[in-house]
Amino acid sequence: MSLPQQPLSPLDGRYLPAVADLGEHLSEAGLNRARVHVEVEWLIEQTDRSFAGSRPLEDDQKAALRWVVADFGQSDIDELAALEATTRHDVKAVEYYVRARLADLGLDAIAELTHFACTSEDINNLSYALVVKSAVFDVWLPRFDSVIALFADLAREHAETPMLSHTHGQPATPTTVGKEFAVTAHRLGRVREQIVGTEFLGKFSGATGTFSAHVVAAGDLDWPAISRAFVEGLGLSWNPLTTQIESHDWQAELYSRVAHANRILHNVATDIWTYISMGYITQIPQAGATGSSTMPHKINPIRFENAEANLEISSALFSSLAETLVTSRMQRDLTDSSSQRNIGVAFGHSLLALDNIRRGLGEIAINTEALARDLDGNWEVLGEAIQTVIRAEITAGRSSISDPYAMLKELTRGRRVGQEELVAFVDGLDIGDEAKARLRTLTPGDYTGVAASLVGYLPGA
Repeated sequence: MSLPQQPLSPLDGRYLPAVADLGEHLSEAGLNRARVHVEVEWLIEQTDRSFAGSRPLEDDQKAALRWVVADFGQSDIDELAALEATTRHDVKAVEYYVRARLADLGLDAIAELTHFACTSEDINNLSYALVVKSAVFDVWLPRFDSVIALFADLAREHAETPMLSHTHGQPATPTTVGKEFAVTAHRLGRVREQIVGTEFLGKFSGATGTFSAHVVAAGDLDWPAISRAFVEGLGLSWNPLTTQIESHDWQAELYSRVAHANRILHNVATDIWTYISMGYITQIPQAGATGSSTMPHKINPIRFENAEANLEISSALFSSLAETLVTSRMQRDLTDSSSQRNIGVAFGHSLLALDNIRRGLGEIAINTEALARDLDGNWEVLGEAIQTVIRAEITAGRSSISDPYAMLKELTRGRRVGQEELVAFVDGLDIGDEAKARLRTLTPGDYTGVAASLVGYLPGA
């Protein structure tokens, strides 16, 4: 027995609640609504200019045309699907759909201005720019910002909580929990500004970017200026030099930046997973949740594992899009058509990861007892501080030690050294009394430099 038709992608099934908002923008229906929007605005632009003997539309006529876009719903989606089944061409179906609405509104006289002098890519590139821009700013960026804010909040809350560092997986100079979270917030904030600064480009110049049909139809008009005004009127930046397609460089730039943000998040997700494994971070039990089907004690770090997987998928898709979209054979090929239909999938997996990281951060706590225990068990990390102070004492003429680094290496490398042993070592050093006093009272938990104050470099700190 066959199953009823099921979603093939988990984004349309299991994970739909977390990503559904993207469908408003990056679904086929969202793209078609944007196409109708561009066609309608082009009609209004032409009539506003009284092109080809037309007259400017009345305000109520413009409002009625724009309501076609605002009221776009399931019946319109179905009508377009039926039209495309006949045309076998998505943009041509949109043109016929708009012509039908003109007839409904008694505007048949301007029907031939529908899609006037346009190639399909004139409509498509503007539509994609519009839906990607709205998806980024209305859906993805607010979720991304909320995750940055959570990391920043954790950074401020734990700015002074000392933690043993691990470089190459080995105990190293202590830091603070907050400073490490601040590093993540700072990294993400930098990429955010690059994403926000994306220039969403659009072209509107005909079959090969030359305005050839436009000039034959009305050679007395400044078509590049008209094109620029139209594109910028849609809230996009005008690209004057293209082939049939807008070259997609802005898309490659955006997707590379979002993939970069994904990879930063992947880095922190694996770090938090590791800190959970080490006991530095604990997970707060969630009522009714099961960690293992056979081991009742377990609380698995599933939020961060889920985020890892989805960030990897998203980054792979974005990287593929960035590599593919910048290439088009001569003046046009259709590789971008299929590729761009996966933009929503790439953003969807990123959005799902953001949701899991946000939820995961709300289900963890810092285990200060474990942090203190590990710091107290690794006094050898103060070897760096001691040999650095000795160097300063030598330079100041208060010590005759010849090789402080070698001396501390001999004492600490590959060994556990306790507080008493280090204090005795300091007491026997040929350095000034003030330096000895500083080193005697130093503990691993105190040896964090200005880590706590570095959190203050975060915006709003």
